[in-house]
Amino acid sequence: MHKYRSLAIWRRAHELLLVTLRATDAAYHPRSRALFDQIRRSVISVEANFVEGYALGTPLQFRRHLRIALGSAAEAECLLRAAKELGYLRPEVVQDAAGKLNEILAMLFGLLRKPLPSKS
Repeated sequence: MHKYRSLAIWRRAHELLLVTLRATDAAYHPRSRALFDQIRRSVISVEANFVEGYALGTPLQFRRHLRIALGSAAEAECLLRAAKELGYLRPEVVQDAAGKLNEILAMLFGLLRKPLPSKS
């Protein structure tokens, strides 16, 4: 069941989750609460949807969850940019997270481009 842990996309998504949760914990301010909560949910969703789709074991379910993870990654990218522009997160933290997100997005797009296995 834990085979997903050997995949580069999971490792990157997990790194993103840890970096983001630590950064938002460290920079917390009451004004940033709503934005940080949404950022946290979106990065959690990237990893969780990848793992859930992987665990379901069918190509269609996996692809469905990859698309959800893709949407969450795009959402996280948008929200992190806003947190940087508002001064809630340091630019270097956002740059690190954005680099991880770019890699994750590229991997998700790559997985989604692969054709589904044919039914035999």
